[in-house]
Amino acid sequence: MYDGESALRRSVTLGARDGTLEIAGEDGETRVAPADLVFIESRTEERVYGRKDVLGWRLGVPEPVAGEIAALLPHAAHYGGWIDRIGLWRASVIGLAVSAAVLFAVYQLPHWLAPLVPDRVMKSYGDAMVGDFGGKFCAGPGGQAALDALTRRLAPDVKGLNVRVVDLPVVNAAALPGGNIVIFNELLKEAKSPEEFSGVLAHEIAHIEHRDVAEAMVRELGLGLVLTTLGGDVAGNVHGLLSLSYSRGAEGAADAESIAMMNRSHISPAPTAGFFERLAKSEDMIGGADMLVYLSSHPVSKGRAAAFRKGAAKGAAYTPALSRDEWDALVDICHNDPDRQD
Repeated sequence: MYDGESALRRSVTLGARDGTLEIAGEDGETRVAPADLVFIESRTEERVYGRKDVLGWRLGVPEPVAGEIAALLPHAAHYGGWIDRIGLWRASVIGLAVSAAVLFAVYQLPHWLAPLVPDRVMKSYGDAMVGDFGGKFCAGPGGQAALDALTRRLAPDVKGLNVRVVDLPVVNAAALPGGNIVIFNELLKEAKSPEEFSGVLAHEIAHIEHRDVAEAMVRELGLGLVLTTLGGDVAGNVHGLLSLSYSRGAEGAADAESIAMMNRSHISPAPTAGFFERLAKSEDMIGGADMLVYLSSHPVSKGRAAAFRKGAAKGAAYTPALSRDEWDALVDICHNDPDRQD
């Protein structure tokens, strides 16, 4: 035994009397109530106990311990009190269930928090990001009018949409906060028809309708940063926000709404399948650098192309998304803009 006051090791004899542990040694006898004892550890040939009321007090009891004395000594807790009470296997099942619930909550948290982001905050972000593009927006004759007409045809009930073309040589499109959508000029050149482009535009509109932009921002930046980071710091986040990725479920829902939007507008979804099929080839070949820019934020599979092809109703009276002149004006919106010409 060590008394906690000195490093001197004492040999003692243990006994049990009147429900207490009796410790006898050269310095006399000491009685310790079982409630004051705590199990410390098991060693090769002994168990070590301490006292709650005396720091550094230690008592080594050789194995095996006599039954009357053993009844007064605290039991070893191998895993923890509650685990010992219900058993290791039950505790493991409970631990797995709690872990699964926590992971599910973390996964769902952005979806739950997105509606809490005020519209004015989203608009502030969107305005700041749109302003960050500066003079890169294109305004060739007839191009913006054609784009606005197509937007209204696809989503006549969605208010506050602001769709602009940006003169940047990458194949991409992005839904931004506050109802803003930017179309990169190279995407228009990649599209083979206004119907192909309509599917991409409707997909981005669907992300805005479903508040996927707010959800992605919360997931990427955190709710606190979304609610507080405005002003000059927004420009620093533009690159990250342009490459926001959406969950597989959000992408699938945006595709489904895009197809429904096109059918309501009497625009065939089938041509959009061609656009996605070309993207899928780039995905398979790990090539097509321009296309991969779109792939980085819009994961593509052959299944998505099949969904658009299947979404076309047989015998439907589809009409062109834009006239030939309107489509030419939109494709050349940057080329025909005097302010964009070198």
